[in-house]
Amino acid sequence: MSENRRMAELLLPNIDKTPDYYEALYPARELPEGARVVRIAPSPTGYLHIGTLFTGMVNRITATTTGGIFFTRIEDTDKKREVEGGIADIIEGLKRFGIGIDEGFISGTEEKGNYGPYKQSQRVEIYQTYVKDLISRGLAYPCFCTEEELAETREKQEALKVRTGYHGEWARHRDITPDEAEKLIAEGKPFVVRLRSGGSEDRRITFDDGIKGKIEMPENDEDFVLLKSDGVPTYHFAHAIDDHLMHTTHVIRGDEWISSTPKHIELFRILGFKAPKYAHVSPIMKTDDETGAKRKISKRKDPEAAVKYFIEQGFEGESVMEYLMTIAASDFEDWRRANPTLPYRDFKFNLKRMSVSGALFDGNKLLDVSKRVVSTMSSEQVVEALLSWSREYNEEFYKLLSADVDYAKRVFAIDRDVPKPRKDIAKWSDAPEYCSYFFDETFTPSYEMPENLSDELCAKILRAYIASYEPQEDRNEWFSGIKAICPPLGLAADTKEYKANPEAYLGHSGDASTVIRIAVTGRRNTPDLCSIMNVLGKERCIERLTAAAEHLEK
Repeated sequence: MSENRRMAELLLPNIDKTPDYYEALYPARELPEGARVVRIAPSPTGYLHIGTLFTGMVNRITATTTGGIFFTRIEDTDKKREVEGGIADIIEGLKRFGIGIDEGFISGTEEKGNYGPYKQSQRVEIYQTYVKDLISRGLAYPCFCTEEELAETREKQEALKVRTGYHGEWARHRDITPDEAEKLIAEGKPFVVRLRSGGSEDRRITFDDGIKGKIEMPENDEDFVLLKSDGVPTYHFAHAIDDHLMHTTHVIRGDEWISSTPKHIELFRILGFKAPKYAHVSPIMKTDDETGAKRKISKRKDPEAAVKYFIEQGFEGESVMEYLMTIAASDFEDWRRANPTLPYRDFKFNLKRMSVSGALFDGNKLLDVSKRVVSTMSSEQVVEALLSWSREYNEEFYKLLSADVDYAKRVFAIDRDVPKPRKDIAKWSDAPEYCSYFFDETFTPSYEMPENLSDELCAKILRAYIASYEPQEDRNEWFSGIKAICPPLGLAADTKEYKANPEAYLGHSGDASTVIRIAVTGRRNTPDLCSIMNVLGKERCIERLTAAAEHLEK
């Protein structure tokens, strides 16, 4: 038995499979030419971050555009940082925002697909098999350095002003023999397994980044850790094995991983794998309120960093994704103007159109995009979404809506199914205030009438209108009723008449409708007043008109 083979058996005696076993277990995918297999591989260490959602969307639409596969893989090898329910939070968050998952984890507990398991903690034997093969080929070795010894090495490097790290002459156990290793294991010394790097910092590597273009960097020469002392792999090693066996064609990830790419490229080469194409997504940026400088969106400073913020505020999932598409692709907004009714998933996405430096998060633009999306929804869709949101986040509003769902649908149907629908609602948390005057429990009267009309005249307008008011479905007929009460009160029935000779009148029919609008809704700006009054019903309208008249008469 060779020395390398002896070392492999010494370190991993329980591993009896070979890489060939797993190569046969996970055969190549049968996909059309050009189809891209992409993934996101989050760690269940907390809430779903807006950056993860953004990267997930880019991966999803890349797969959709090319007829490929988008899968989820959970990288849970760091158990100390894992949060209970973290997997469910991430997966359900993706699904809530319309990111469909073809394969991998489809809920907090379920997975599907032929290339699993899709949780790294359940794939440890696979990783150890490939590590054992590397050891047997002299490409990996055990390291018994303690934390204190590693710190001591670093201090020496810093004192000498040389590059820190476990490489070259500083790699203490690079040439350890099986006998030496066996002795240390017998003494109970813990060990990690490190790559025996063949790289040199003096040599350069280049790779074509799918977003940033050609990138040139020094080769990796660090003997970095493959297996930790508990036998669990590091991210670097695990992702290489997983992406190979799951036949990932493109790794689209955050650009914080650019610095690790030389390690990953070396791993794929040493393992004999074809490396995937890499594309590094720039982070979403924000303008700092204090300095005015651009910075990464922050978990600590920015509520928008957590996807749950958008859920709690009641942003429709489609709205958030539409907005993220505007910062993902420079040509998306032109496409949207040309295709106002198509789903964003029909957009032909190209990684090359993504920002190299990082797009700026614009909350006002998100609101504008969301208003447009909500304006295209039917009243049935709006009420269904409102009930779902308010059941969890606004119990009082939920009670109002659910008490009479048909009434709620009539409320939100106003000015909706028209060529140019109003855009009053950006998120569901806007809705309680938007429609408060439709419910007696939340209606707040206001008697601040137009400044050009006296309270006495406003009261007369209301009294005259009360005496003649009959609900009309036709808006023109309804407004004719308002015009009819104007001349006896000294108001012009037609605004053109008033503008032609303003001194001859106390106001015009538009003023009269404003008085009625304020009395009925407590507001000066609302959707179509004829429709509002028809939804409220004649009895409720008369009550409010009368209360306003009485207040003004006092």
